[in-house]
This record gives sequence, C-alpha cells and structure tokens, in this order.
Amino acid sequence: MSLDAQIATMVKTVPECVAAGVVDIQTGMLLGIKTIDSHPQEVIDLVAAATGDLFQGPNVQAIESLFKKMRGVTDNHHYFQEIIILSDNLIHVFQRGKRNEDVVVIVVCRVSASLGMVLSKSRTALPSLEGAI
Repeated sequence: MSLDAQIATMVKTVPECVAAGVVDIQTGMLLGIKTIDSHPQEVIDLVAAATGDLFQGPNVQAIESLFKKMRGVTDNHHYFQEIIILSDNLIHVFQRGKRNEDVVVIVVCRVSASLGMVLSKSRTALPSLEGAI
C-alpha cells in the first residue's frame, strides 16, 4: 500500500483523527499528509520544521546527550521516541520511526478522543506506515 493510502487509513482508524502526516526530519521534508479539515497552508508548511525542532533542536540534543552520558550509552539511538502535545482543542502525537529514526509520524486528533486509544491506534499503525516509505 502506498504511503498516502497508509496515512489515509491512519486517519480513519485513529479515534477522532483530523490529520496525519509523515516527516523526514533529516531532510526537513513533509513526505505525506492527509487532513479532514482545511488547514492554513502556512501551518502545513511549518509542520516539518516544527517536528524537526521537537526531536533534534539543540536543547533536545543536549538533554539526550546528558541522559546517554549518565547511563553510559555510546550508540546513536535517540532517547525521545514520542512526544505528545495537548492543546486547547487537539491532541498532537509525534512518533519517531522504529526502523528509521529520522522518520516521524504525526497524528492530530480532537481533544475529546481517548488519549490511550489514540496512542494505541497510532502505535499499531506505525509499522505499516514505515513499510510504505
């Protein structure tokens, strides 16, 4: 199944999902996106950059380095795997890929959705999305 089809499936299966997308944070490219509502193009244009900042901004890299140093970890594995942002109206879930840590899947749902179900369904969909890239 194509990446666009996998993203569309995620929008259908994650509770109260209004948007989903995939970002390559190494290149800064938005690889795919599906929304059920119209969103300003300015917001969509900033999604990839903001996702990159969340996972590899200088302060995040410093925190990861400190945790690795404290734990004696010497590999390049990233410490932060998921970031959840709750806004007034939405739940934003950012999941780093398991096979490719430079890929981040983004899911946006209404705040009335069950956070546990959003996480469960998002995590279940991650391998299929990664397989389509």
